[in-house]
Amino acid sequence: MKTRRTNLMLIALLLLLAAIFLLPVLLVVLNSFKSRLYISAAPFALPDGDTFVGWENYLTGLRSAGFAAAFGRSVFITVGSVLLLVVGCSMTAWYLARANGWWPKILYLLFVFSMIVPFQMVMYTMTYVVGQLELDSVVGILPVYLGFGSGLTVFILSGFVRGIPRELEEAAMMDGAGPLQTFFRVIFPVMRPTAVTVSILNAMWIWNDYLLPYLVLGTDQKTIPVAIQIAMQGAYGSTDYGGLMAMLVLAIIPIIAFYLIGQKYIISGVVAGAVKG
Repeated sequence: MKTRRTNLMLIALLLLLAAIFLLPVLLVVLNSFKSRLYISAAPFALPDGDTFVGWENYLTGLRSAGFAAAFGRSVFITVGSVLLLVVGCSMTAWYLARANGWWPKILYLLFVFSMIVPFQMVMYTMTYVVGQLELDSVVGILPVYLGFGSGLTVFILSGFVRGIPRELEEAAMMDGAGPLQTFFRVIFPVMRPTAVTVSILNAMWIWNDYLLPYLVLGTDQKTIPVAIQIAMQGAYGSTDYGGLMAMLVLAIIPIIAFYLIGQKYIISGVVAGAVKG
């Protein structure tokens, strides 16, 4: 009975936390169907005959925000950056976990140290370097994301690689496989759960990121967060909250779907990368 009571209390607590986290999302969805005149006056009220506007906010937002072009840029940047991070950092993690000597350890510590450096500390220097290297484009921002995301990715993946038996690599090399064949045919398939975990974490960060695309790409090559913020701002600081809510709903749907598809890998991948080795 005591165990059952404890489980019921934990379930109630988790349901309460879920409601707290889901309430803002629910409010955004509800207000996306309300007239902009009623959103500020009654943000918690359900849409009714006077406030309900149907899909008008979505159509207005799509026309004014340039959503299609911004969506395409965000998809390209997110997919390209995640691929670079997963492939590049997994190979780096494998090397750092297997290499002997003092300098691989120093390099690993530098990756870990980069996780604690605030972005605001380096953003002005980063903007200058990006401009000098002419990386201020949709393609050029990919290595920028690779640099900022490699610390956490290498940290998680290297912890997982240390738990992979070396006998797998030795058996592959005895069969005549080279380093690249050993990695892509033996090591990388074993790393798949953790690779999916870091893919989800980085995709959520890159898709929702506002500051880095704004500093690097400016307003000429807008991603979804930048497009929403700029397009929904009217004259004299007025904001079309109806269109803003509608665009936020459309912006969060892809990343929520991606998260739901791969959520089963997150806990197992993070725990494996944190405790193995």
